Amino acid sequence: MRPSRSSRPTRRTVLAATAGTTAALALSTTPVRAAEDAADRPDESSLRALVSRMTLEEKVGQLFVMRVYGHSATAPDQADIDTNLEELGVRTAAELIAKYRVGGIIYFTWAHNTRDPHQIAALSNGIQKVSLDQPRGLPVLISTDQEYGAVARVGKPATLFPGAMALGAGGSREDARAVGRIGGAELRALGIRQDYSPVADVNVNPANPVIGVRSFGADPDAVAGLVAAEVKGYQSAGVAATSKHFPGHGDTAVDSHYGFPVITHSRELWSTLDAVPFRAAIRAGVDSIMTAHIMVPALDPSGDPATLSHPILTGILREELGYDGLVVTDSLGMEGVRTKYGDDRVPVLALKAGVDQLLNPPSIEVAWNAVLSAVHGGELTEARLDESVLRVLRLKAKLGLLENPYVTDAGVDHTVGTATHRRTADRIAERTTTLLVNEERLLPLSRRRTPRVLVVGADPASPSGTDGPPTTVLATALTELGFTTTALSTGTTPSAEGIDQAVAAAAGVDAVVVGTYNVTATGSQKTLVERLLATGVPLVAIAIRNPYDVAQLPDVRAYLATYSWTDVELRAAARVIGGAARPRGKLPVAVDRADDPAKVLYPIGYGLTYQVR
Repeated sequence: MRPSRSSRPTRRTVLAATAGTTAALALSTTPVRAAEDAADRPDESSLRALVSRMTLEEKVGQLFVMRVYGHSATAPDQADIDTNLEELGVRTAAELIAKYRVGGIIYFTWAHNTRDPHQIAALSNGIQKVSLDQPRGLPVLISTDQEYGAVARVGKPATLFPGAMALGAGGSREDARAVGRIGGAELRALGIRQDYSPVADVNVNPANPVIGVRSFGADPDAVAGLVAAEVKGYQSAGVAATSKHFPGHGDTAVDSHYGFPVITHSRELWSTLDAVPFRAAIRAGVDSIMTAHIMVPALDPSGDPATLSHPILTGILREELGYDGLVVTDSLGMEGVRTKYGDDRVPVLALKAGVDQLLNPPSIEVAWNAVLSAVHGGELTEARLDESVLRVLRLKAKLGLLENPYVTDAGVDHTVGTATHRRTADRIAERTTTLLVNEERLLPLSRRRTPRVLVVGADPASPSGTDGPPTTVLATALTELGFTTTALSTGTTPSAEGIDQAVAAAAGVDAVVVGTYNVTATGSQKTLVERLLATGVPLVAIAIRNPYDVAQLPDVRAYLATYSWTDVELRAAARVIGGAARPRGKLPVAVDRADDPAKVLYPIGYGLTYQVR
């Protein structure tokens, strides 16, 4: 249900609610433009005066960014109330804010925060009103992970763009900036003013289980250019961009959600590889940088994760790279930051290392009280907290939150998921689809020679808010191009029965399109493709996640890479297959041979094309 126009807070309401706190603020921020000139910055003395009037408990709260379950700030569903009580000790976002005075809230799909645009906007307004109604109330900095591609918390009808590695294949900084500018405008219309994007990791490890296609690629200079462009795009729309995961998560074989990765790069390699995109982001004026829960012995031999490392966050990021913006942790619920220390020590050590925002600890009660106790006990000084609180307030002021934190129904309708934005996403996607193999000019398929097409393959759970499953999206798109299609999901681990069914179905068609998803040398996806090839029916394969699949299937005569399985990328691939668009993407990572990983099968920059009518 849409929020009532009569009950929606006005700008006058905001200013009145914050009058006691912000009367001394002579702000000259422009909400829809990044404040890069000195004249656009809030008055520093006024912000410091604001900090000086806060209680210690309020300062501690400003440093936390928390999850909370439910679609409403005050009236979530009972199931979400129950989960909030179990995990947070409160019933609602309103109670969370009142109890802990948190400075930020992060939206997740799985927390039921993002049902539809008008609901998201109403939730944002509800959160702001509750926070501003507190004594000395301050607006909340609402954030989310909207990377696009495989990770997007706000789904349809918002515009969904190709992900980072797809943009890397497109190679266009203009496209990356457009993604940030349009995506930022849509997020801002929903009340979200901080996006944990873009990923600045250089993905040089094909076995990386957590970054992969979330990275722009393996060339640090190319990644740097796209990171800087996307940062500028987001911040031109009045949304804080966040480059992550410092000091670089691109060469791990361990997922820091579930383990503690170790990066063995030398200091020299780190400087010429991992650091390059972060330097570019800093030069571009990035508002925030997220830490990584990884160990880098060459940068800090203590064995601490980077999130808790003073040599890395203060010595390198602050002092060596000269970054004075906001530093936010990756989620403190991840195993990588909890391996060495308990949940009561992690937030304290993160602040001592140089962090400003503490993201999503497992227990807000444990973490909040640990920071408070550390100040009372002298381990942390209140002056240290003041530094981070001031950075938080600077960003809130820059983003216009101290001036007007609310959004409107009209803004949602005029901005989110417009036809113009969706057309832009489609055009960008067409520039990313990469053709790796096209023997005997199998592609493009002809509606006259190969009218009947079977679409089979992996159907992983679709990224948030997309139609899915991939086989259905591909089949529908090919049908719209004039082919007669049948969709048959065989899954990421096809059974023997499923493989037999696909082979039988192939007997009655003119061509087969198969989607592959992280193919392994001994997996049943490989068996499926080999059995389909043996039928003699022309076969086109699409790597719908990592492009490395092509190395496992050398006998496929036509192979495309889309870098994700969202609708926009799959529809673009269908247009390439059907001859409605030509492939233009170039590999942003190298694909090594499966039988000899020391040798490159397809280098960075490889990609075929053909002309279409």
